Amino acid sequence: MKEIEKVKLKDVKLNKISIKTIIGLYLEYKEMINYLIFGVLSTVVNFVTYYVFARLIGVDEVISSGLSWFFSVLFAYITNKIFVFESKTHTIKEFIKEMVSFFLARIVSGALCDVGTFAIMIKVFNINDIIAKIVTQIMVIILNYILSKSIVFKKSKNNK
Repeated sequence: MKEIEKVKLKDVKLNKISIKTIIGLYLEYKEMINYLIFGVLSTVVNFVTYYVFARLIGVDEVISSGLSWFFSVLFAYITNKIFVFESKTHTIKEFIKEMVSFFLARIVSGALCDVGTFAIMIKVFNINDIIAKIVTQIMVIILNYILSKSIVFKKSKNNK
């Protein structure tokens, strides 16, 4: 069986798209595609837990946002490590360093966007909490990719 080769987006001809082309595109852009898929799933975890805490249990919106952030970060760490960046840690020290840097990066994005910006949007500007969640989640996904790619799961030159 012939191995499918990676395909760059600029090389795709719209009138000649095949399963082989789609798989080739996936192989070329696997990290970004997987990040988007698991980013969406992390956002689902965030929204579901927010809804449960804020609407079903009646916890304050800002506290609910913080709790939903925590659960989505747990989900994101596992999926980013395994499926997105395929990170391999060989020692406990490497694992702890990676995990701590992941959580610190998420604390930065969580504090800035998911809690801070969210709180300002609903408490200062009186924006609907669901609209505020949508806006802040878009900000979080973009910032988290940049931090994960450039800091947390940065591959060393001999690990590429």
